[in-house]
Amino acid sequence: MPCSAYVVLLCFIVTMGFLVLPVSADATTDAIQAANNVYVSNYTIDPAVLFTGDTSTVTFYVTNGNANQSVMVNHATFGDDDIRLTSGTYDANVNIGPLQTRSFVFSVGTERSSGTYYPSFSLSFVAGNGMYSRTPVKVDNTPLVMTIADQPDAFTQGVKETICVQISNSRDNDVKNVIFEATGNDVTLTPSKTYIGYLAAGTSTLVNFTVTPNSPTSLFMNVDYDNGDNSHSINTTLPIQFTTDKLQADPVISNIVTALNNKTYDVTGDITNAGLSNANGVTVTSLSPAVPQEPDRNYVIGTLKPDDFGSFEVTFTAPAGISSIPLQLSYKDSNGNIITSVQNIDLSQATNQTGSQPSILPALAVILIIVLGVGGYLYVKKRKNQ
Repeated sequence: MPCSAYVVLLCFIVTMGFLVLPVSADATTDAIQAANNVYVSNYTIDPAVLFTGDTSTVTFYVTNGNANQSVMVNHATFGDDDIRLTSGTYDANVNIGPLQTRSFVFSVGTERSSGTYYPSFSLSFVAGNGMYSRTPVKVDNTPLVMTIADQPDAFTQGVKETICVQISNSRDNDVKNVIFEATGNDVTLTPSKTYIGYLAAGTSTLVNFTVTPNSPTSLFMNVDYDNGDNSHSINTTLPIQFTTDKLQADPVISNIVTALNNKTYDVTGDITNAGLSNANGVTVTSLSPAVPQEPDRNYVIGTLKPDDFGSFEVTFTAPAGISSIPLQLSYKDSNGNIITSVQNIDLSQATNQTGSQPSILPALAVILIIVLGVGGYLYVKKRKNQ
């Protein structure tokens, strides 16, 4: 090629370079300016407050504020030495269109103690500088609180009582999947498990259940709940000991009189409620080896209020040689529980009325009075006629 041709080609290339350079420079400048209009419009943390050892899902919403220009971003990440990243980063190029929002989701965890930490969210632009945003993450090891809101003054064998438990969330975030469960040996619990579900921050809820103990035992109460996707639990123990209820009804049998008539015993007496509550459906009956007989196989008094009393009468037969029989007194408390007590009756003190006949003395006295009256009347009348 002639030298002149080389000179012409070189001049053409240099000329084209000068023409393209301003366009590339302008494009780069526009991209940088467009990147300045990209910002974090919102973020969420679930759970909002972590326990030490918890993991949390953090979502950042990045918005392109440019009305006519897209922005290319890459290498999005979040975390630091306190709040460690447990998921991957975004290393591929991602295009965010004009006025569009793109979400970036990360999983993080921490072993730090209670406190507030400030890890960074960073995002790089294909053109321009990166973007950094510090985000507060709170760690709080305050658990839910379980307290006994109400329980009976005393527990009695076989008697159903109601217990009320309060579960409180004093944390700054909500918890979910809250489940209350009570267990114990030789005891009946209804219901033994209650699903509460959602418990908002700063709120509490009440759980009622009944317990019927058959022997002294302990109730183990447990609350499971989720902080985000992290499982936690609290528990407490309630001892169950049998004692006397100071407010319960207390029917007492007194003034017992026993009579024997043709091999049938007839027992009468009084029942006084010496307690502070009503005794409902008070009933008296004889137990084996006695055999209840008509007309009073058992005797129903009904309701006895405190300091009230009622009389009863029961009839029964007993095998020869038996010196005493058990007399059972039963009643219902306000919850419908049947409470029984047994008192032995001494049969050796029974008054024997077998073969006894009604006395004729009263009849003779009446006849005598009539005879004397009639005789006196006739005598007086005769005297007047004379």
